[in-house]
Amino acid sequence: MKQMKNNMMLLLTALIWGCAFVAQSVGMDYVGPFTFNCVRCILGSIVLIPVIFLMDGRKRKGGLTEEQMKKDRGDTRTLVTGGVCCGVILAAASSLQQFGILFTTVGKAGFITAMYIVIVPVLGIFFGKKVKPLILLCVVIAVAGLYFLCMTEKLSLGMGDLLVLLCAAVFSVHILVIDHFSPLVDGVRMSAIQFLTAGIVCAVPMLLWERPVMGEVVTAWMPLLYAGVLSCGVAYTLQILGQKNAEPTVASLILSLESVFSVLAGWILLGQSLSGKELFGCGLMFVAIILAQLPEKKK
Repeated sequence: MKQMKNNMMLLLTALIWGCAFVAQSVGMDYVGPFTFNCVRCILGSIVLIPVIFLMDGRKRKGGLTEEQMKKDRGDTRTLVTGGVCCGVILAAASSLQQFGILFTTVGKAGFITAMYIVIVPVLGIFFGKKVKPLILLCVVIAVAGLYFLCMTEKLSLGMGDLLVLLCAAVFSVHILVIDHFSPLVDGVRMSAIQFLTAGIVCAVPMLLWERPVMGEVVTAWMPLLYAGVLSCGVAYTLQILGQKNAEPTVASLILSLESVFSVLAGWILLGQSLSGKELFGCGLMFVAIILAQLPEKKK
């Protein structure tokens, strides 16, 4: 039951991220990549502050003592270290993705970004994590599904493709770092520190090169609010909470459904039709997710 709850959190995360592609596209019409990421991350951090107080209040009403609550939060040094590490990595990955989208097509960017579902288990092997053969099969099926879903032209590695590929590699490291720190500390607090750090990191190049005008930021208020409150504040927190007891490779497979949801959101909200090839890709992705959840046979 607990595993199912974690998987549902990750699935909701993928849904929010998939719909966020619309917000990212519209927001980039008004502000630069660093400005967009800076504002959305700061908003995500601010949104989590009342959430932290509400959760602490519920714990007190549930009968937890201050000592028990302190234990749940984890060691302060570990909490700050995890939040800062995740924030720096998130800032790098998000910036690479934003710039990559400027130089490549959406189909190629979606496919290349989702390559983290292949990179995660490969990196996990180097960190001593064992990967089940069934999971590797699911990775292959998922990659094939992403190909049919997102690829609409011949694959060639240009500047934008290279940036998005680097983004996928950095997001893979992000998943593994979260997997390391999330069982040790309070996930919501770590998420707030993560976004504050990412916002500060993106603010430096924003002030140096983009120098945003307040009027432009105000004009982009709707996509920024969605990206900051839902995509950052809610989705990334759900990712941290959902990964507490989930296998990193399975988590990456579920999170990769954002590609499916982005296409479905375009179909439902924007009236964009799905081709047979895209529907086939969606089907392969769901097959991979279902197979990844099957329990191992006990010896």
